[in-house]
Amino acid sequence: MTTKAISQKQLIGKGYNRFWNNKQFYRVVKGSRGSKKSKNTAHNFIQRIMKYPWANLLVVRRYSNTNKQSTYTDLKWAASQQGVAHLFKFNESLPEITYMPTGQKILFRGLDDELKITSITVDVGILCWAWFEEAYQIENAEKFRTVVESIRGSHPAPDFFKQVTVTFNPWSERHWLKPMFFDPETREADTFATTTTFRVNEWLDAVDVARYLDLYRTNPRRARIVADGEWGVAEGLVFENFEVKDFDKLAKLKEVGETTHGLDYGFTQDPTAIVSSIVDMENKELWIYDEHYETGMLTQDIYKALEQKGLLKASITADSSDARTNAELRNMGVRRLHRAIKKKDSIMHGIQFLHGFRIYIHPSCEHAIEEFNTYLFDQDKEGNWLNKPIDKNNHLIDALRYSMERYHITDKRDEQQTYNAMKAFKF
Repeated sequence: MTTKAISQKQLIGKGYNRFWNNKQFYRVVKGSRGSKKSKNTAHNFIQRIMKYPWANLLVVRRYSNTNKQSTYTDLKWAASQQGVAHLFKFNESLPEITYMPTGQKILFRGLDDELKITSITVDVGILCWAWFEEAYQIENAEKFRTVVESIRGSHPAPDFFKQVTVTFNPWSERHWLKPMFFDPETREADTFATTTTFRVNEWLDAVDVARYLDLYRTNPRRARIVADGEWGVAEGLVFENFEVKDFDKLAKLKEVGETTHGLDYGFTQDPTAIVSSIVDMENKELWIYDEHYETGMLTQDIYKALEQKGLLKASITADSSDARTNAELRNMGVRRLHRAIKKKDSIMHGIQFLHGFRIYIHPSCEHAIEEFNTYLFDQDKEGNWLNKPIDKNNHLIDALRYSMERYHITDKRDEQQTYNAMKAFKF
């Protein structure tokens, strides 16, 4: 079998030459959105699997079901772009990719149970490479190290090397990835770490570039993360009382027994956000366990999302600014939909109430994690912090705030208005 000759420059463009050729044990890339880090990594591994007959690759994400629509698809795309897809067998149901000339494998796993990964074996060569994609979702270094320990052993080939590749968006400087790979005094030995941005991606169109550049005008702090690939700065965060924590949702619900649900509407620019939490009032703990985050949702789409989540009969507090959507959802059968109460300073009152809880975010709630790490207080012209948050990166947080109103706000007039509005429709 023959392979299509494509130059490295054709495949990866600019900005990734050192990454492409690096053979240190840790190869780490934090980057802005649109910095082509995932696509480049996929191209690199397809090339390497064909070049090194002793190599097998383990691809890891926090949850196994997210591999199919991300890393698996990227690797399949890379093989097609290189003109070598006919040399690979793609098993989408597992998923798994086999390089047919040798039998080498690309395996996909999640950290749902990291201990199961340590027992993986291969038939040809050695499992010597791992790729952790979206590593920011991994909530602690222990889970990461457990899998890294499975990349062990040796091979007599003179060009043999082991390597762990890590790619992610840097949402918070408090994350364990920073001291492990980027702080000089604590970084792991034998590490190559770099930062990439959208500016090295020559394949972005003008619309994409303009969108990133406009962030410097509309939200300069977020631009540091999304456009420059820099660490999210903890200074000025609205919430400090949260942590990402893996927990058994069903067990926690059985233990506590109370849930709350919130809904914030968006459409073109802003997403519609649905958030579900377990509320432990006795211990002042809030456990965020589910989310939905999507732009362009019509009322029917929102109804279907609520139906899929089993929330049609649940008590949901929704954004009060969209009376029409609220009425349409009630008319469709979301009968316990309440509108959030608009009062003077209601935003800060809601935030202050949430400050009284220890908030735990399940690692599957990636948008909630992003928002809690980027929702900031505003500053005046002199740089002094104001007791007012910037109205950005807060869609799920707004939905959460709505959902908690019933624990600290009572407004009989609002309840009566909601009741009257519901009576006006025939169900």
